[in-house]
Amino acid sequence: MKGTDCMFETKTDVDELWKRYQKKKDLTDRNALVEHYIHLVKKISFKMVQSYGKFVETDDLMSCGVMGLMDAVAKYDMEKETSFETYATYRIKGEIIDFLRRQDFLPVNVRSKIKRVESAYETIQTQTGKPATEEEVCKHLSLDKKQLRKILDDSYTYNILNLDEVLENTGLEPASDDEESMPGASLVHNELKHSLAEGIDLLSDRERLVITLYYYEELTLKEIGVVLGVSESRVSQIHSQALFQLRSKLKSFIDA
Repeated sequence: MKGTDCMFETKTDVDELWKRYQKKKDLTDRNALVEHYIHLVKKISFKMVQSYGKFVETDDLMSCGVMGLMDAVAKYDMEKETSFETYATYRIKGEIIDFLRRQDFLPVNVRSKIKRVESAYETIQTQTGKPATEEEVCKHLSLDKKQLRKILDDSYTYNILNLDEVLENTGLEPASDDEESMPGASLVHNELKHSLAEGIDLLSDRERLVITLYYYEELTLKEIGVVLGVSESRVSQIHSQALFQLRSKLKSFIDA
């Protein structure tokens, strides 16, 4: 063994440790597995702190992530087709999301404004059958663009957290044993993927680009701003507007 993130000489060493742990459930073996996969916690924590760093420290996310990793090690079934890395990633994110939900870091008046804007996006999209524009939302709420964009700025973390939560809890992650045995779980999974794809298709070119660069290319808001030639704050506003549109499309899943 080596004293790095990659503790073992070969994949066979890891497989043997997994087999021994799943057979004996020895605490020493569990800790060795946690140490071997701790790089997953670091990667996820450093990624998520970019979204939630105004409210929490990286160390807080790391601590929650370790709890998620320990839970993943304890519950992982080698007989399943899902790789441990994939399974653990969702468990780690889930633990961090649960922690963030408990923090309730938005003031009541800010949350109220966000809810009004969210409702406006939903109403306009329902009435017109297409995503709402800034102009339409401003008119609906009697706001000017500066006021709306301030709310969009404030809603950035709220939107990411709520979207992360719905993706975590409605099927876009490796199913647990309980979920696999639930009738209709696969149907919900497919419906959610379809609705999400439809929602992304309805976004404007700029909104879709921001979502692609942020979630798939894993660029930061600042890096996306350089690509688009706009400020980091403006990217945050575009990102929030896109997530309002997606949340409206996924409302039935969010409210379930």
